[in-house]
Amino acid sequence: MIGTRRRAVRFRAMSESTIGRHLTDLGTLTSRPWAFLIVILYGGLWLLLWPESLDAHGVVTLIVWAMTLFIQRAQHRDTQALHAKLDELLRVEDEARNELMRIDQEEPERIEEHRAAGGDPG
Repeated sequence: MIGTRRRAVRFRAMSESTIGRHLTDLGTLTSRPWAFLIVILYGGLWLLLWPESLDAHGVVTLIVWAMTLFIQRAQHRDTQALHAKLDELLRVEDEARNELMRIDQEEPERIEEHRAAGGDPG
C-alpha cells in the first residue's frame, strides 16, 4: 500500500513537472511573431469559409486573441530584457553564485522555493 502511494506521488510530481514545462514552452511559443500570423490566417479562413458567422462576437473573439498575443509578447520581451540585465550583473559580480546563472531554466515553483528560502542554494 505504501509503495503504491509513493508511486502515485512520484507520478503526480513527474506529471506536474512535465505539464509545467509544456505550459512554459507554449507561453514562449505564443510570444513569437508567427502566432499573430496564425490568428490573421484563422480570421481570414473564417471570413472566407463562414462569412455569415463572422459577426460582432466573432470579430471580438479575434481581437481578444490578438490582444492576448500582444500582452504575451510584451511580457516575454520584458522578461528577456530583465534576464539579460541580471545575467550581465551576475557575470561581473565576483561574489555571485554560479547556480543563479541558470535559475531561469527551473520551474516557477522551484524559483519561488529558492526565493522563499532567502536565496540559499539547495
